[in-house]
Amino acid sequence: MSATRAEICVVACAEAWRGDGEILAAAMGTCSILGARLARLTFEPGLLTTDGGALLTAGPVPIGAPAGPVEGWLPFREHLWLVQNGRRHVMMGASQIDRYGNTNISAIGAWERPASQLLGVRGAPGNTICDPTSYWIPRHSPRVFVPKVDTVSGVGGDRAAELGARASRFHDLRRVVTDLGVFDFGTPDGSMRLVSVHPGVEVEQVLAATGFEPAIEGEVPPTRTPTDEELRLIREVLDPKALREREVRA
Repeated sequence: MSATRAEICVVACAEAWRGDGEILAAAMGTCSILGARLARLTFEPGLLTTDGGALLTAGPVPIGAPAGPVEGWLPFREHLWLVQNGRRHVMMGASQIDRYGNTNISAIGAWERPASQLLGVRGAPGNTICDPTSYWIPRHSPRVFVPKVDTVSGVGGDRAAELGARASRFHDLRRVVTDLGVFDFGTPDGSMRLVSVHPGVEVEQVLAATGFEPAIEGEVPPTRTPTDEELRLIREVLDPKALREREVRA
């Protein structure tokens, strides 16, 4: 079965949780939520997933569906305990992100008089300082991938290093998945590296949509495509209404 770009993005998001074991998978955005639930259904059965609220579900549920059987209750205070103790891998969104993974969800423009007011920092500082953190960005463009973010909400590798050991010892940026490709931070200086491009996307297309030059090591491979079983789970079990296709339109 051939996969759509959205389905390739779901699998790329799922791969961010590979190897995590028994840890809470927190996701923001349709494809990242589907990715966490797909990972639990396939190669990471120990992942903890929620109904999108305060219920730990006994199994991954279709997006937007009731929780069904639950394993436990996760009120906000318990959620914060997991964050503070590094027991959560979150995949957040970003209005801006730079080469070191500093992100902005707060304001666009000068802090004193921003052109656009956004969400505030929300949980981004605690997430990035205490827990493994990845990002899902469904619209890859130079407006999002910028040389310098206007406001720092999520802490990048360079700032964590400047803050010293207390801030950097648990700092762990993992992946950035977009509608064009996948990045990590596996360079000596912790800057962003292009690790794959989605089928049908050229490296030059990614570079043109990025406001800085990411690291590239050799020939960039294609992002892996979903297996037939993964496609069945995405289409028939997790997202029968195809909400993923509204988020990513190739």
